[in-house]
Amino acid sequence: MRYVLIVVTILGVALGIAGVVLGGADDSPGLQLIGVLLVIGAVVFGIRNLRRGS
Repeated sequence: MRYVLIVVTILGVALGIAGVVLGGADDSPGLQLIGVLLVIGAVVFGIRNLRRGS
């Protein structure tokens, strides 16, 4: 179960980074904001689950 949470966290960070990059290419600040929020949320999710020991 722990590996699944790690994979979900990594995918969330990757999708967030892709959103920031694609938002920068299209000059869309909304997509960049969503990407940054997704990265922050995925990191918080990963740290929370790592501390919880799940």
